[in-house]
Amino acid sequence: MLNVKNLSFSYSKSAVLKAISFNAKPGEYVAIIGESGSGKSTLLKLLYGTYDLNEGDIFWKNNPILGPKYNLVVGYDFMKYVAQEFDLMPFITVAENIGKFLSRFYPEEKEQRTAELLEVVELTPFANIKVKTLSGGQKQRVALARALAKQPEIILLDEPFSHIDNFQKQSLRRRIFNYLKEKNITCIVATHDKEDVLGFADRMIVLNDNEIAVNNSPKTLYKNPKTPLIAAFFGEFNFINGIIVYAHQLKVVDDSNIKVSVKQSYFKGHYYLVESNFKGETIFFQHHLELHEGHTVNLKIVK
Repeated sequence: MLNVKNLSFSYSKSAVLKAISFNAKPGEYVAIIGESGSGKSTLLKLLYGTYDLNEGDIFWKNNPILGPKYNLVVGYDFMKYVAQEFDLMPFITVAENIGKFLSRFYPEEKEQRTAELLEVVELTPFANIKVKTLSGGQKQRVALARALAKQPEIILLDEPFSHIDNFQKQSLRRRIFNYLKEKNITCIVATHDKEDVLGFADRMIVLNDNEIAVNNSPKTLYKNPKTPLIAAFFGEFNFINGIIVYAHQLKVVDDSNIKVSVKQSYFKGHYYLVESNFKGETIFFQHHLELHEGHTVNLKIVK
C-alpha cells in the first residue's frame, strides 16, 4: 500500500503542497486532478523521491520513499515514473528501448515480454524502427511500455496520453489500464482529461489551494459535484438557483420558470451544445436540434 502522511512541500517560500494525506492499495488506480499549477506533477515527483519533503512521510508497504538527501540515485526498483519528457534512447529501436533493462541471460523471456508490451501499447509494427523517427505520441507509448517492462508494483503517470492522437487514445487507455488491473499494479495518474478517469479510476483526488479538496470515487463526484472546479472537470455546467447543473441535465420543455434566449449552437456530433441567456447569465444546455439566435425556449432541470 502507498501511504502518504501529512506531506508538505515548497520550492521556495511559497507552498506548493500542504498537509497531503492519502492511501492507495495494490492494484488501485488513483487519479490526481486540479488546475494548472495546483501541484499534480510535483506530487508525482515527490512520490518518486525526486525531491526531499519539507514535512511528512511517504511509504510504499514498509519502504520509506526518500529524496536525494538519502539516495544518490533517484527512484526505486518497485516503482516507475513516466514524465511528460520521455528520456528515451533515440538511436536504438523501439523493441530495444523496451527491453533495455530486461535480463539478457533469459533471451526468450526478454523477447516474449517485449512482444507482449509492444502489443499493449499498440506498437508491434514499429518494433524495429529507431525511436528518433517516431512521432511524439509514439514515443509516449514507448515510454509507457518501457516503464512496464520490469512489472513495477506501482507506476506514476504524468498526463500519460497527452501526445497521443485522439483516434488512438480510447483503445490505448483501455489496454493500459486493463493491463495494470490484471497485473495488480498500483497506478497514480496526474491528468486534466476526464477520459483518463471515467470508467477507469477507483478514486479521484482534487487538488485546490495546495491541499486535497476532495478524495472520492469519480462516480460520486460526477453525480454530486460540490464545487465549480469539480463540475468543470466533467463538462459544461451552470449555476441555477444556487445549484450546479450540467448542460445535459437541462431539457427543453413546453413551459417552465427557466425561460432562455438562444445565443448560439455548437455542433457536437449526436447533439448541439446551446449557449443561451437567462436573466443576464449564460446558460449552456444540450439539444438534439440546432437552435438559432434569438429563439426562446423553456428549460427543465432533469437529474
